[in-house]
Amino acid sequence: MFPTPKPSLQPNTYAFESEPLVKPTGFREYDARWWFGHPGSDKPPELNLMGVQALGMGLGTLIKERGVKPELVTGHDYRSYSSAIKMALVNGLMAAGVKVHDIGLALSPMAYFAQFALDVPAVAMVTASHNDNGWTGVKMGCDRPLTFGPDEMGRLKDIVLNGEFDLSGGGTYVFVENFPDKYTEDLTSSFKLKRPIKVVCACGNGTAGAFAPRVLREIGAEVIELDCELDHTFPRYNPNPEDMEMLHALRDKVLETGAEIGLGFDGDGDRCGVVDNTGEEIFADKVGVMLARDLSAQHADAQFVVDVKSTGLFMTDPVLQANGAKTDYWKTGHSYIKRRVTELNALVGFEKSGHYFFNKPIGRGYDDGLVSAIAVLKMLDNNPDKTMADLRKALPHTWGSPTMSPHCDDETKYGVVDKVVARFQEMKANGDKVAGHDILDLVTVNGVRVVADDGTWGLVRASSNKPELVVVVESPVSEERMRDMFHAVDGVLRENPEVGDYNQTI
Repeated sequence: MFPTPKPSLQPNTYAFESEPLVKPTGFREYDARWWFGHPGSDKPPELNLMGVQALGMGLGTLIKERGVKPELVTGHDYRSYSSAIKMALVNGLMAAGVKVHDIGLALSPMAYFAQFALDVPAVAMVTASHNDNGWTGVKMGCDRPLTFGPDEMGRLKDIVLNGEFDLSGGGTYVFVENFPDKYTEDLTSSFKLKRPIKVVCACGNGTAGAFAPRVLREIGAEVIELDCELDHTFPRYNPNPEDMEMLHALRDKVLETGAEIGLGFDGDGDRCGVVDNTGEEIFADKVGVMLARDLSAQHADAQFVVDVKSTGLFMTDPVLQANGAKTDYWKTGHSYIKRRVTELNALVGFEKSGHYFFNKPIGRGYDDGLVSAIAVLKMLDNNPDKTMADLRKALPHTWGSPTMSPHCDDETKYGVVDKVVARFQEMKANGDKVAGHDILDLVTVNGVRVVADDGTWGLVRASSNKPELVVVVESPVSEERMRDMFHAVDGVLRENPEVGDYNQTI
């Protein structure tokens, strides 16, 4: 018999494992993330195992409610508690009558691939990606290759928090043996490098370390491993290819070994960061422009989708213009970009965070850091007389920031962004300047991207999976203009006392 009480919203010391605990803010725009806790932490948990079971019951209910065959793929990342969380989720899913295919330790894209390889409509991947140890989460979908967006996540939240479960029972469980072999074969069987490109493969001790070196070797790369041993405490740095600490470690190894390229993978393997042969860290949106140049030369009238955090070069680059490429700027977030790629039948979707969505004939429309890595190596293979640095230097120069994230509580971050949007709209209406220049445009599809008359721009939006805001600035003019825009944007942010310190700044 499965418990059916509505989940508690606050931890109860005396009944912690006697009733479900699910904090509402864990239901994000396109996935779910909670602080599960770990020994030694004094931060109160936001989720317990019974709460995870309730989540499974709610997910199974939603799948049936949407008329989808009740069959689902699941896997888990290499955190000490992820396997237990997955099995609690499985219990809930089976209570709701779902047949569960468990692929074991996996990357998120491996679970997405399993939807196709096993012909299963739904997925629930247990991972907190690059979040600190103590976090957990679930990436879900039931319409491959798409994952849930705000509508589905909102409905799931209502079902779980209100206890609206359909517990018909009758679910079953199957463990899929040796699934990583099938995934690796799919990635490597159709392409081999013409020469053994020397690659540093950095995994930040995340789950990608179990799979990425093997895949790169099987396409013919000479692989130098960096922090590929699995360690859920992430002893050196979080496995996040947007994190400068990870990129600097990758840079140092590339320079030490004379590698041609460094590839850094995030905790669940759906993103890839790049360092060139000179040790230069190339932000993922610039790598996207390089790939778009390469691919638009091969595919006529190529359509690309990019998120609002990304460089303006997708619109202004002369090579892309000459190749007839078209670019659509859209909301940040893997669910949003993935859906937009499908809607427009775009060739690729690029996010500044490093999520790339390769559509047919290259991929299946979902984000996979190893597919991205192979595409970058193919680009080098297609240009045997050029280094990665040569390809980078061929781009028009801009000065761009990393993704900067000032703290802002989940309960207040969207309200703060609304006030920031309204403030910039007021400034534009009044003819006020930003960083000493006229405001040319405001893009408000996702937060606000304020564009000055010289092309310098700054973005503020709410993070979709952490208690943070997101700030990015770029200038095609100078580093000084980039910094001017940052200070102007930060000045507007500081009008709101809810905004805290940055994780990193320029």
